[in-house]
Amino acid sequence: MGKLISTRSLHRLLHIFLLSVTAFVYGVLSTDAASPRNRVSVEEVEQSGAVEPRVKQNENGEMVPDVRAAAAVIYNPIRGEVLWEENSEVQRSIASITKVMTAVVFLEAEHDLSQMIRVARSDVRRASTTYLRRNEQLSVNDLLHLVLIASDNGAARVLARVSPWGTDGFVERMNQKATALGLRSTVFTDPSGLDSGNLSSAYDLSRLIVYASGNEKISGIMRMGEHRIRTNRRQVRVRNTNKLLRHEIKVLGGKTGFIRKSGYCLAVLVELPRGEMVAMVLLGARSDAARFLEVRRLLGWLDSRRPAE
Repeated sequence: MGKLISTRSLHRLLHIFLLSVTAFVYGVLSTDAASPRNRVSVEEVEQSGAVEPRVKQNENGEMVPDVRAAAAVIYNPIRGEVLWEENSEVQRSIASITKVMTAVVFLEAEHDLSQMIRVARSDVRRASTTYLRRNEQLSVNDLLHLVLIASDNGAARVLARVSPWGTDGFVERMNQKATALGLRSTVFTDPSGLDSGNLSSAYDLSRLIVYASGNEKISGIMRMGEHRIRTNRRQVRVRNTNKLLRHEIKVLGGKTGFIRKSGYCLAVLVELPRGEMVAMVLLGARSDAARFLEVRRLLGWLDSRRPAE
């Protein structure tokens, strides 16, 4: 009997241990779901204010940001000055940050935003992230919101397809626009960012997000926390993938991106408390949460430099 009790106790302890390990790993790795207790913790973190910067000493003895992303930059668009960078000129896959250029090029065609468009099978086939369904209809305006708020791959494909140039011509126009803007490390291969051949650098993207945010239609959409779209069949509410909008940060424009090749990416233009604008880009961050935390740490570093300026 003693041996039986010991075995049961051992099994129970092992079960508790495994549950604890699973809960810990799941809480660290998942950004979409967690236990109610973990959700409260995440909520508190998301609503908190400034984050202490993580710094290191560079070769000149200066204290500079210590980021875990593969590439990053802080760019002042008014002065045209890079305030800090790490691997900012390295060309990398950029995933759905591609959609910033998709919106820029599409709006330059001055398409009727009220036009109703029918979704084709090719738009949603293997689209990974999409709220669209084949054969339903919705407005071009709602498609733009899906692209910039929900990072909807199907919606990006629709915009390219219905543009005056068709899909192939649209991608060509994206590359022409990149050349016109002087984005020398930037190449586009599809309008959604699903293709890992969409390449750029952190520096190029800092300039692109500044340019795109100068378009009030684009920046207005990128600043929206959520949006409700209406098709001929249903209504759908979508939330912005840019979680910085949930903080006390004045976001002027921003876009996320993720595929396996790129890692977690973020390009954002923010206004600092003293009124200065800075663009921040992180490419190849380790997790969804990490990219937003890294930006908040960079903001903390900028704030720590104020007395010395």
